[in-house]
Amino acid sequence: MSTLAQHIKNTLKQKDILLMTHLVLGYPSFEVNREVIHQMVDNGVDLIELQIPFSEPVADGPMILKANQESIARGAKVEDCLEFAEEILAEFNIPFLFMTYYNILFKYGVNAFINRAYDIDIQGFIVPDLPPEEGQEYISLVKRSGMAPIQIFAPTSTEERMQHLAQNGDGFIYCVARRGVTGKKTDFDQEFSEYIGRCRRATDLPLAVGFGIRSSEDVEYLTGKADIAVIGTETIRLVDEKGPAAVGPFIASLR
Repeated sequence: MSTLAQHIKNTLKQKDILLMTHLVLGYPSFEVNREVIHQMVDNGVDLIELQIPFSEPVADGPMILKANQESIARGAKVEDCLEFAEEILAEFNIPFLFMTYYNILFKYGVNAFINRAYDIDIQGFIVPDLPPEEGQEYISLVKRSGMAPIQIFAPTSTEERMQHLAQNGDGFIYCVARRGVTGKKTDFDQEFSEYIGRCRRATDLPLAVGFGIRSSEDVEYLTGKADIAVIGTETIRLVDEKGPAAVGPFIASLR
């Protein structure tokens, strides 16, 4: 079991559900990223997903796509993101993850990227476009380093597929709440309840649910069904519309 999975299980002894947030590095700037992370941690976020921007983020909806592309257009480089992450992780004592797409790892060098993340103290990785069949080198390197190659379940995943993904994963399983990309509102209904039940049967790893979580009602609904609620697009929207100071009160309102 990875350090991340153990940390999550220990934290769940004190909390009914954990909160994980997401931000795109370099959008709208690294300075704003720093302020937003302060707001998140000060208001009780348990894990943070740092997205290294990529030009074609296929799992992401329009808002996160725009954030990726604008970050790149403003000059954010992979090395800038790694240096920023190193600085942030030295300051805050919660788990941070890297989320990005496989081309970033491939161009940097998979082994070099994972070693650099290890040195920074990153706890895990979410790489949505790398299925385990094509990612054995990545998975073995990450697991050998004690970090977590987080795998993704979808409503279209069969039980057999879920079990295969779980065997290749660690840390937690990211359960995509619905078909499609990030950003749209998710309706939590009977179909979702059946899906999350299938997820739970497929693995002993903690379950994180993301895509379309926007309110305390959403988090309350997930409590007892999932272990982690993931808030992504909504915080980016808030920063765009109201500035980074709006993030703290929003996070505080989710519990």
